[in-house]
Amino acid sequence: MLMRQFRKPRLLIVGCGDIGLRLAALAQPRFRVIALTSTPQRMQTLRQAGIVPLLGNLDDADSLWRLAGVAHWVVMLAPPAATGVDDARSARLATVLRRGMIGAGPGRPLRAVYASTSGVYGDCAGAEVTETRPPRPQTDRARRRIAAEAHWRRLGRVAHVRLGILRIPGIYDGQHRSPVQRLRQGLPVLRAEDDVYTNHIHADDLARITLLALFRAAPNRVYHASDCSRVKMGDYLDLAARLYGLPAPVRVAREQVQASGLSSMALSFMSESRLLDNARLLGELGVVLCYPDVERGLQPGR
Repeated sequence: MLMRQFRKPRLLIVGCGDIGLRLAALAQPRFRVIALTSTPQRMQTLRQAGIVPLLGNLDDADSLWRLAGVAHWVVMLAPPAATGVDDARSARLATVLRRGMIGAGPGRPLRAVYASTSGVYGDCAGAEVTETRPPRPQTDRARRRIAAEAHWRRLGRVAHVRLGILRIPGIYDGQHRSPVQRLRQGLPVLRAEDDVYTNHIHADDLARITLLALFRAAPNRVYHASDCSRVKMGDYLDLAARLYGLPAPVRVAREQVQASGLSSMALSFMSESRLLDNARLLGELGVVLCYPDVERGLQPGR
């Protein structure tokens, strides 16, 4: 048993939160899973999940040196820092991984997936968006993601590196990632004439997509990690309210939303409307979604 475990290829997950743990559970039959954590108290939790923890901090370059060559399969799920328009975290990690590729040959390529966001497109006025659409980020949060993608793309141009980029919309499930708390707070949504299209992916499907992208993503290729729903934000929350037996949110005009108590992040989501095309995800990666629409994925307990 120990010999078989030793022979498994090593998968490094950076940013091993909820999605990382789901990914690790899927990957463990095939990989020895390693996760970077900056919190010593979390190391036991990772061990209990069958993951080998490594202590390090993406904001401290000196703590990352052990990652050079530790794994030839890497998934970056950690977000950028909360300020600025660059992503120094991605820059540091990419530098370390590049160092680990010195002397590497075609027999041991580095396969990596970077988890970005669909927010890089900005507002598209409800248009259908393919991966070839030029990004137009409208917030510093999205600008940091574009900067991160650039750091990873540079790594992807190094010999024997194969990188895939996932642009991810709103992540949900029927449990702790459901909109139940938002509905219980009674926060409003936009009236129909002002409402925006939103895009979604179930957390379990996202973990499966990430694993498939490690194997199947074309070099430096972008994929929309989105389901097949075509739904506006208000309709999504109305659906959730029906499923959970809660009152539907109040509909208000756009000018009233500013004084509603919504966070700045929630308000930014209400100012951007787009429909993500996922043909590349379904065709090139061969993804078969367990939850192709939000009605199935929002079912309580899923």
